Amino acid sequence: MGIFTQLFGSQQRNGGAQAASAPEAAAHDVREAQVIVVGAGLAGLTAARRLTEAGVSVLVVEARERVGGRTYTRPASDGTLLDLGGQWIGPTQQRMLALAEELGAATFKTYDTGNNVQYSGGQRQTYSGPIPTTDPLASADVIEAMLSLNMMAREVPLEAPWQAASAAEWDAQTVETWLQANVASEGARNLLELGVQAVFSAEPHDLSLLHFLFYVHSAGGLMDLLGVTAGAQERRFHQGAQYVSLKLAERLGARVLLNTPVHTIAQDDSSVRVIADTLEVRAERVIVAIPPTLAGRLRYRPALPGYRDQYTQRIPMGTVIKVQCLYPTPFWRAAGLTGQASSDSGAVRITFDNTPERGAPGVLLGFIEGDDGRAWGRRSQEERRAAVLECLVRYFGAEAGEPLDYVEQSWAEEEYSRGCYAGYMPPGVWTAYGEAVRAPIGRIHWAGTETATIWNGYMEGAVQSGERAAAEVGLALGIAVDPRNETQ
Repeated sequence: MGIFTQLFGSQQRNGGAQAASAPEAAAHDVREAQVIVVGAGLAGLTAARRLTEAGVSVLVVEARERVGGRTYTRPASDGTLLDLGGQWIGPTQQRMLALAEELGAATFKTYDTGNNVQYSGGQRQTYSGPIPTTDPLASADVIEAMLSLNMMAREVPLEAPWQAASAAEWDAQTVETWLQANVASEGARNLLELGVQAVFSAEPHDLSLLHFLFYVHSAGGLMDLLGVTAGAQERRFHQGAQYVSLKLAERLGARVLLNTPVHTIAQDDSSVRVIADTLEVRAERVIVAIPPTLAGRLRYRPALPGYRDQYTQRIPMGTVIKVQCLYPTPFWRAAGLTGQASSDSGAVRITFDNTPERGAPGVLLGFIEGDDGRAWGRRSQEERRAAVLECLVRYFGAEAGEPLDYVEQSWAEEEYSRGCYAGYMPPGVWTAYGEAVRAPIGRIHWAGTETATIWNGYMEGAVQSGERAAAEVGLALGIAVDPRNETQ
């Protein structure tokens, strides 16, 4: 029996080796635990694990029929495992690397040998290295802008971005306005805008400059965010990124309850109640480990303070449709190409080689992001497929137009995500509401990658947030919880 059947198949039925599904519980079933975790993504599962190791009684309630949150691995028609959500980890993401090693989640390097493709102004060119060199003036402007942004980013305190000396100025403008004022060449601006879309699945005019700088600092630098080798896209998981969550859930066993969408959290001076349609759990503390936009849709009794509720009103999710095309072989490699392309036009403007390490089938991965994701998300799958293949043919030749399989995932359509990769801050949010991001409200604590200070928005950030929330709850309970890697 293969790993997919053992874990992914049983995951869909009952959440792993022992996890119980909510429909098995009687209507209005009432349970008790010391701590409830809402959300079985990496943040929630990490928090539950840390607390369980400390001897705390924990239950995890998850709305979906699966664990993993924004990591989601499914097979293509030929059985090839494809990550439909988050998939990459980089060399500075120490928590995820350590967790992967502990759980037996083997990784391999993203293919990064050969030349990249740049399609600009209707012309296709190739280049080597991380930054396009087909336009020397634009390349020089890109490097200068990246140096300036990296220097500015270092001035943003990770624990409190709103306390940066220039916070008011930076939070009052968008990334777009900064680029227009500080980057001379249109070609350089186009490349930097594409980089923003690739990292946030949002547009430069959507993002607060302060949030962008915080994000850069949380990752270490712009090349850490954008790079393949030595960057955030360096490695992939043989068994898919969701495998990490599956193994964590397997260890938690019956503590994980699937198909249990929470609708109300009620608290008083002595306890908290988490209420779903068929289940009520009573506890001393609750960790809400879902994106802010979803946390804001829950009902709270008593109602949350205005500043916390208005914070969640202001954190939209990025928009991305992830598409993957399968071919008998990665034919672009024979032509000396990495499979990485960037473009100033078309539905798919960023691509990667997503072929398994064994070398077959060949898989080209593309993203439809930001404004393009918003527009193409309203079109039919047939229209999207045609537009995607048109782009891939433009970048890699006629052979790209005849895939064996086409797989797509629109994260804005996911009821319990409502977008990807993460929630982001428009102008004015950090300086007005920054203190609401992590601060507990009575017995309610917050986790999720959007609350992270290191690698915010990534799997690494999700794990950090789960560790932080577990330690925070442990302190409230008077129980020592291992804050493993918390300061890294």
